Amino acid sequence: MAWIWDCAFVTLATNDSYGKGALVLGSSLRKHTSHKLAVLITPQVSDSMRKVLDKVYDDVRVVDVLDSKDSAHLALLERPELGVTLTKLHCWTLTQYAKCVFMDADTVVLQNIDDLFEREELSAAPDPGWPDCFNSGVFVFQPSVETYKQLLHKATEEGSFDGGDQGLLNSFFNTWATKEIHKHLPFIYNLSSISIYSYLPAFKAFGADAKVVHFLGKVKPWNYTYDSKTQTVKGDVHDQTLIHPEFLSLWWDIYTSRILPLLTEHGVVKDTSTGLKAEEVTEAMSQMSIAVAPPPPPPSISSEERRERWEQGQADYMGADSYENIKKKLDTYLQ
Repeated sequence: MAWIWDCAFVTLATNDSYGKGALVLGSSLRKHTSHKLAVLITPQVSDSMRKVLDKVYDDVRVVDVLDSKDSAHLALLERPELGVTLTKLHCWTLTQYAKCVFMDADTVVLQNIDDLFEREELSAAPDPGWPDCFNSGVFVFQPSVETYKQLLHKATEEGSFDGGDQGLLNSFFNTWATKEIHKHLPFIYNLSSISIYSYLPAFKAFGADAKVVHFLGKVKPWNYTYDSKTQTVKGDVHDQTLIHPEFLSLWWDIYTSRILPLLTEHGVVKDTSTGLKAEEVTEAMSQMSIAVAPPPPPPSISSEERRERWEQGQADYMGADSYENIKKKLDTYLQ
């Protein structure tokens, strides 16, 4: 009889970029839990990255890519790359564990979350875009070959309403929204940076209790680059899914202090062109003050146009609708 471990945290990396995310997630988990850590990787992850993942994770498992190739539904999300997220379904094959918590590689743990193992399958937090659906970036599940087969069958026969794993899982576990309120995780277990800007009063009231931060959107923390001259993290300042500077700083601090030395040692990344040794680069970057480079002044628009953009989800998060500006406005009301 095969030995069954009690519990494990599980994530997925489909390439080396998401491998970096998985390493930061794993490092944050190591700080807050003693449970097993498992990562599913696809053949697109390089051998050198696999060696580094072995340093952080107890269980590194190579799995085949499952891709919906559903261009029509993925186009609605404007995220064609999300088809491969169906690879996440392989997590149900990890039957050596009695219960698991799946976490996307673009999440970071801020506090101990071992209490999630007391939850039932499928426990998850509501999605900020459509709260009657759960967000599949963090969820509690029970490995089962039978469930895995049923999910594959549903994916083959019916597909996913968003072309990715979240649509499929919400269709499969379709009583979450109405009949199983006890399986609704508090939002602090899957806090998205986007939501911070859409409901600032709640973030001000409950943000300090956040346990998991989820970097939703096209631009991930590892897509930014560090400028040693200006000591800023630079990215696409026009991207609407702005990452909150505080959480971006946290991600880069973990990456530079704990992950970069491992990546450099195994040749995944090379030393920077500044001429510093890897250790010096790590020390300098871990002490940096992170800030998103400010955007150019936006053209002035009327209050009516601004309201219409908000209603269409096109707020100017880097300009007039930035966190600081909205906070100042709210403070004036609160005073």
